[in-house]
Formats: sequence, C-alpha cells, structure tokens
Amino acid sequence: MATRERGHPLAPDEIETLLDHYRRTGDRAARNRVVEAHLEMVGFQVRRFSRGGAAPAEDLRQTALMAVIHAADRYEPGRGASFRTFASRTIEGELKRYLRDRSWAVRPPRGRQEMHLHVSRATEELSHQLHRAPTVSEVAAHLDVTEEAVLEGLEAGHARVAEHIDPAPRSDDAPPGGHVLGAVDASFGASESHLDLLSAVAGLGERDRHVLRMRFIDEMSQPEIAQQLGISQSYVSRILRSSLAQLRADMDESEGSAAADAAEPDLVADTADTDPGAAPA
Repeated sequence: MATRERGHPLAPDEIETLLDHYRRTGDRAARNRVVEAHLEMVGFQVRRFSRGGAAPAEDLRQTALMAVIHAADRYEPGRGASFRTFASRTIEGELKRYLRDRSWAVRPPRGRQEMHLHVSRATEELSHQLHRAPTVSEVAAHLDVTEEAVLEGLEAGHARVAEHIDPAPRSDDAPPGGHVLGAVDASFGASESHLDLLSAVAGLGERDRHVLRMRFIDEMSQPEIAQQLGISQSYVSRILRSSLAQLRADMDESEGSAAADAAEPDLVADTADTDPGAAPA
C-alpha cells in the first residue's frame, strides 16, 4: 500500500481502500491513517462546539477523536454516504451527547437542559443571519416556543460551570466565597417533586385549576368557593377530590407522588362530611 505523510489529506478512493483493508486485516495502521487525515475536520467541529465555554476544548477534542475512530470501525466501504459525511455526523452526535450528559456542573431537569441546547444553537444561527445578538423574542419565534421557555433555557445554562467556592481575594478585600456560604436549603430535596406537581397541575382543566387555586392558594373554604361559583358545596368537594386523584396519578407516573400526598390531609378534612353524589346547584 502506498504511504503518505501523517495527516495528509486522502482522496475518497484512498479512504475507501484503507478502510476496506482495515476491515479485512484488522491493520490499525490503515485505520489510523484515515483518522489522521480527518484531524482538520475534528478541529473544525471542536471549535464549533466549544463556543461559549460549555466544556474544555481538550475534552471536546478527545471526544471528537474517539468519534472518528468509532466511525472508522463501523463504516462499511462502498455503502451509503462517504466516510467524511459519516464521520462528520458521528462527531457531531458524540459532541452533542457529551455536552448533554457530561458537561454540567449541576444537571437541570432534562426539559430545560435540552431547551438550553436549542437556544444556544438558535442564538448562533440568528447571530450569523442578523449580524448581531438576537433578542429573546427573536429566538422564541425561531424555535416556535414561548419567551418564558427561552429564558428558562438561558437560566439553565448557568448550571454548566460552577464557580470556585473559594476564589482569589478581590481588590476590595471582600471575603472569599467560602466564608459567606449560606445554610443548606431544606427545600432542595423537594424541588423535583415541585416541578412534577406543576406539570401535573398544568394538565388539569381550567375549572379544576381555578377551584384548586381558590382552596389551597387563596385559602377559601368550600362554602365560600361554592357561593362565589354559584354551585353546591358537595359539587366543590367532588371537583377537589377528582382533581387531587388526577394529580396523584400523574405524580405516581413521574415518581413524585409525595408532593400530592402532602396536600391531601387538608382536602380530606374539608370533604369528609360532604355528599359526593350531590348534583351541582
């Protein structure tokens, strides 16, 4: 087989020949020549995904190099797309997976995590098109989502990199971070359940959400709710019971039933003496 200088570009037919030889003989030297010929593409993808400092460039480079090796191992010469196209897609997929799964100092919920990645890509695309940084409303329109969703994605990005707990002293002699830490927030453990509960509440009908808000947020009694809505107290009780049952079912599906159960005692006390079979007024 002909030899070339390490890292020298290879013609498509040379790549096919080398990878076919590698598949038949297991000669890693042939595979390594193909990998070295695509180092420029690796550098391009690393520069593309390292914008914004989401992860160290060297970590991304190692991930991209391993992706090229995996592409060479899986590629079947003479079938489908060229190796360059196949390798490029493999690198992109591996880098996206790395940024999604391994580059977060603190991992936010999956939905916000993915929204952050969508917002980052949309911001980059719009910046090229508009020749300026896009606004939140422009990113929301580009992704066909609400501005609130874009803001949540941006906020999630702060969880990628954690600041040093004890940074170097500032010029104003402010105390290092380690001396001004607060106490542990006891609500951290319930944060996921809280998010699950919000999602479950959003799945209820408008009437049910309104009655739940009046009872548990506005702290109105059942007679007060019934009087304001012009229905019987027993019908209010039925609405509350069915809504809570739906919340429990949804929370069980997301392994977060504790939040719904915590609200049950108040409701049980309210509805214990009412007739669930009564018709609305």
